[in-house]
Amino acid sequence: MARRRKGRPVNGWLILDKPADMTSTQVVNIVRHIFDARKAGHAGTLDPLATGILPIALGEATKTINIAVDGTKGYRFTVQWGAQTTTDDSEGEIVATRETRPTLGDVEAALDAFVGNIEQVPPKFSAIKVDGQRAYDLARDGEAVELAARQVTVHSLRVVDMPDADQTVLEAECGKGTYVRSIARDLGEALGCLGHVTQLRRTVVGPFDEASAVTLEALRQRERDETQLEVLQPVSAALGDLAELRMTNDEIGRIRRGQPVILRGRDAPVRIDAAYATLKGELVALGAVAEGAFVPKRVFNLGSGGSEAG
Repeated sequence: MARRRKGRPVNGWLILDKPADMTSTQVVNIVRHIFDARKAGHAGTLDPLATGILPIALGEATKTINIAVDGTKGYRFTVQWGAQTTTDDSEGEIVATRETRPTLGDVEAALDAFVGNIEQVPPKFSAIKVDGQRAYDLARDGEAVELAARQVTVHSLRVVDMPDADQTVLEAECGKGTYVRSIARDLGEALGCLGHVTQLRRTVVGPFDEASAVTLEALRQRERDETQLEVLQPVSAALGDLAELRMTNDEIGRIRRGQPVILRGRDAPVRIDAAYATLKGELVALGAVAEGAFVPKRVFNLGSGGSEAG
């Protein structure tokens, strides 16, 4: 006799405004409990210090996490000048100090070097794996952690406030794998004053932004409310600009069996790296188009005739 899976088959995206002083995993576990969901995951870890957009995938939405993670991220963060820390933020120990402070002009003039495709060394306290272990676990154990520089993309970086000589508030838009803490560290070194992050807020993850975010407090108030599912966005919300391919019932039958479907019509695409198939507006599968055929890679089980978020 098969074991009964715990929880409800809840499917959809919750865009949570993460509070400070909680790990992303802690928040996901709380959300999963509130919804009594069978499965949950998140699109992009936020440090305990950080607040802001933490997209949480429930049920079938977990199959689209990799797409959401690949989206552009937006951050607003405060850099404290004059000190470097072990973690590149205020949670670490100070390892070096400088009396020099930059002017607004100094900071703005230095930003261009941090925009575009740049080489960046991740913080030693990060989730990157070194020989199968997380870098932050090795660093906490006192082991020497040397992470290689890697190329990341920063689309934009600008000053939004400089309340005093010790602090500058910046906003950044960047691609996958970019560490704002590294930007603060490297910017401080470039300016000759050192620096680390004291406040960090994520404002955007792919198609998700602050306008659609829900606080943990508001969510807890709905824990036993019949309207609870109304705060969820559909599974397809993470797919952004991916091409949608509308299928017939017969074509969907083939897709559900894992078989490719020839795309017909004069304007039918020949090749698309990532696309999704729908039937009457309901998400059915993720896949790609190769040689004029849609090849399914992930098939969804969202029920028939119901909302993706239900």
